[in-house]
Amino acid sequence: MTYIEPVFRPPSEWKSLILQVTNGCSWNQCSFCEMYTAEQKRFCPQDLTAIEAQLRHIVESGYPVYRVFLADGDAMTLSVRRLNKIMDMLNRWLPNRPRVSAYCLPRNLRNKSVEQLKELREKGLSLLYVGCESGDTELLTRIHKGETFDSSLEALQKMHAAGIKSSVMVLNGLGGPALSRQHALESARLMNAAQPHYLSTLVVEFPGGTQRFTNAFGPGWRKLNKQELFEEMEVFLQALQLQNTIFRSDHASNYLVLKGVLGKDKQQLLETVRTAIYQPGRIPLREEWQRGL
Repeated sequence: MTYIEPVFRPPSEWKSLILQVTNGCSWNQCSFCEMYTAEQKRFCPQDLTAIEAQLRHIVESGYPVYRVFLADGDAMTLSVRRLNKIMDMLNRWLPNRPRVSAYCLPRNLRNKSVEQLKELREKGLSLLYVGCESGDTELLTRIHKGETFDSSLEALQKMHAAGIKSSVMVLNGLGGPALSRQHALESARLMNAAQPHYLSTLVVEFPGGTQRFTNAFGPGWRKLNKQELFEEMEVFLQALQLQNTIFRSDHASNYLVLKGVLGKDKQQLLETVRTAIYQPGRIPLREEWQRGL
């Protein structure tokens, strides 16, 4: 496979065929995101002929494909017409109908109806990864996300109505000390309203430096320390009222690894977080060198 670098995928898609149907991100304005920059990539759809040639190469190589991830940053920004062509192409070349997933910004679904999404679901698109980052509209505005609580909820509800599963990401520490509590509470309120199938939290980090982010956020932001991150997580978990959501906080960025199903494991998860807060040293934490950032 030939890719236009860099290429990113969710950790759970490590066994998937990464099919690059777009290049970069159509929004690319989020101040926290270092995945794609104007210097690295300019957004554009990939040529359908080139996509088909790659699928032909995969089939001829005899490589078994059971899952496909549509890259890059928000393949769902493509028109329904183009997405249907891609799904038809996948089903023609991969008749075993592999599970198909993609990243999705809430804005990608504004002009897509539930009926149109159902058609894509019937052709195999079964999971969308949504970086909500936060449910707090004030924070989303400060980080130039281009979304609100309502726009995120509308997109998640459309997916579910179409039978498409959602995997939502929230960024622990995104609001700094000033917005920590409202970030946690509003994010929980969004999740309670949406009831996602999967929910994960990552700790916000800036390997390239914080200048771009702090310029957008305004004065008063700083990185939360471990204790503050755990306290924010406690507020978030306590406010969650989920019925059957698989929860993971085990990305390399997380100091404290948490796994469970919400809501049946809520109290157990809260006890783990509270032990980390009130009995330091009793719960093993990742060291900085282990975080792989």
